[in-house]
Amino acid sequence: MSATPYRPNGGRHHVVVIGAGFGGINAVKQLKGTEVDITIIDKKNHHLFQPMLYQVATGMISASEIAPSTRQMLRGQQNANFVNATVTDINLEDQTVTAENDNFHRTYGFDSLVIAAGSSQSYFGNDHFAKFAPGMKTIDDALELRSRIVSAFEQAELTEDPAERERLLTFIIVGAGPTGVELTGQIAELANRTFTDAFSTYGPSSAKIYLLDGAPQVLPPFGKRLGRKAQRTLEKLGVDVRLNAMVTNVDQDTVTYKNTKDDSETTLTGATKIWSAGVSASPLGKMVADQAGVETDRAGRVSVNEDLTVGEYSNVYVIGDMINLNKLPGLAQVAMQGGTHVGRLIDAKVDEESTANEKEPFDYFDKGSMAIISRFNAVVKMGKVEFTGIFAWLGWLALHATYLVGMRNRFVTFINWISNAFTRDRGNLAITEQMRTARNALAKKSKDSEA
Repeated sequence: MSATPYRPNGGRHHVVVIGAGFGGINAVKQLKGTEVDITIIDKKNHHLFQPMLYQVATGMISASEIAPSTRQMLRGQQNANFVNATVTDINLEDQTVTAENDNFHRTYGFDSLVIAAGSSQSYFGNDHFAKFAPGMKTIDDALELRSRIVSAFEQAELTEDPAERERLLTFIIVGAGPTGVELTGQIAELANRTFTDAFSTYGPSSAKIYLLDGAPQVLPPFGKRLGRKAQRTLEKLGVDVRLNAMVTNVDQDTVTYKNTKDDSETTLTGATKIWSAGVSASPLGKMVADQAGVETDRAGRVSVNEDLTVGEYSNVYVIGDMINLNKLPGLAQVAMQGGTHVGRLIDAKVDEESTANEKEPFDYFDKGSMAIISRFNAVVKMGKVEFTGIFAWLGWLALHATYLVGMRNRFVTFINWISNAFTRDRGNLAITEQMRTARNALAKKSKDSEA
């Protein structure tokens, strides 16, 4: 490794952006045309549209529609360079970031640092649950879930044991937030619509689908009315919604939960368990917080200043799912607006003629929340305005289509949506053994190598 941290030639202000998600990409785009050089680092080579992962997991769309190449996205931006690597160290005093990719190892010097590393699935201290109940934060997760879900239906075709078939056709989803609700609704549609008449020895509609949450309602951020509406819609699809249900154990065949009202325990048996109950900020947040002398919350989110800087470091910004500020939610819009805001602040700092406030507080504009429950049915909350049904569904489609990157992806996704709405066919249900087993196999390999 070179003793001198790497910097682009030219001597311009160097901005290092960690993470190519909504926050990082929007920060980079905001700096297009600014007299800076940008290095954006991400362990993935793609920009992931995470809110639509559940559609990959249930065969509605392919992974490519929501995961365009980051390098291709930025090829028209001359002042940006993409590095496909994992950040292993951040040193605020030395103003360096170290990244690795197998044998590749390089330390970058920065003038401004934007940390937008996102979050991962949280099991609230029960990480061993992950072996049996995968989350849904990456393309790998979505493909694994697709394989597990579809495999359950395929295996049920082969067994003659009613009890085993019931186990295979029992799906347990933990977490009744937007991701859990949307995923649950699509599994129900697979059972009740897509796979109807596709199997010869049983009816897929016999599948049992459970949705568990420790909260007293479905979709807590949406309010009681929309939460009740979403719950009723799911129940009409055959979903067994169980609230005030705090999960205490997950193993290969069962999920055990405690009723928070009476402390009674119930065990459900099912082959497919899915976890969507919580998130934990990237550990890079804790690394930076410790150096800056600021706190992190239980989810690892960093306490930031009003302008999204950290502590006394006016050139270090944290955005997106990693921030703890004014109870802002972990939504894509928070990350996108945060990235744009930070880009403007950096632009104001490097532009000698700028009169903009370099420490302008971040002012989040809530554009509302929405979630699809089923075909032609969604819920939307925009301030005090709430609506449901087909118009909410159309609104969801329109909004999410605009956020997809590239005309091709928008067109292909739209065609898939129309096909799914008016036919029973889904064009992305291919599964492989590798999808289903690779994550746990790699985890075991890593554990064995450490032993």
